[in-house]
Amino acid sequence: MAISKPFVVLALLSMLLLVHAHELVNENDGKSFADSKIDCGSACKARCRLSSRPNLCHRACGTCCARCSCVPPGTSGNQKVCPCYYNMTTHGGRRKCP
Repeated sequence: MAISKPFVVLALLSMLLLVHAHELVNENDGKSFADSKIDCGSACKARCRLSSRPNLCHRACGTCCARCSCVPPGTSGNQKVCPCYYNMTTHGGRRKCP
């Protein structure tokens, strides 16, 4: 039985992907991307730059970033990129993270 060319190509691409993923995990000292630390100060500064209440935005964003190690891109929206950030709520049930 002959092995088809698409199967061989798929197998090679899968192996390359696994090797690349293994290298990325090793660069993070075994931590996943969600566990890696980010610069919350600069990420929140970028996130809150257009806010009408920048101090409140920075405080909430900083708390969310410290807990989740993630800040969504852009100045608003895109919160589903960071599930932890998206699901954090205040005691009143409103979204905590800007």
